[in-house]
Amino acid sequence: MEHAERELQWVAWMRAATAGDEPAYRQLLESLAEHLRRTVRYRVARMGQGDLEVEDIVQETLLAIHLKRHTWRSGEPVSPWVAAISRNKTIDVLRRRGRRCESPLDEADDADLTVRDAAEEGTGQDLERVLGALDERARRIVQLVSIEGHSSRTAAQKVGMSEGALRVALHRSLKTLAARWRDGGQ
Repeated sequence: MEHAERELQWVAWMRAATAGDEPAYRQLLESLAEHLRRTVRYRVARMGQGDLEVEDIVQETLLAIHLKRHTWRSGEPVSPWVAAISRNKTIDVLRRRGRRCESPLDEADDADLTVRDAAEEGTGQDLERVLGALDERARRIVQLVSIEGHSSRTAAQKVGMSEGALRVALHRSLKTLAARWRDGGQ
């Protein structure tokens, strides 16, 4: 599917999803996940990093898309909005892992202007519903790392576990959330 066709499909799915069409939302997230895996793998390689973090970045990006979906403007394309979120999540994840990373200037564009602040009204309720799929420890880990932006070292200290165990738990938690949404749960 060429870029223009894909964009039209994403816009159609996003409009349907915002109107409450869950199957359309699932299709959108599945298509975005496939696209994000390729895009993130390429971006991470350009930043001089291995692709060990790719799935974490994809899952965090999908979670952010879900939580920020109300910021997408119906008359706008979806891909620049998704690209901005993905770029920011890539940098966030790599920085949390203690890696120095920079986004090449040719990736900077006006897409960042289409993303509004995630703290807008309604986000808190969605966040609670999404995190409700997790047990208390997993919810706390996702909250600390993916939402509040703490480093894995700091988050591990706060929950009383090793940094490696926290990373594994975070990955599993994000995978659980992704599977729940893929299977149509809310």
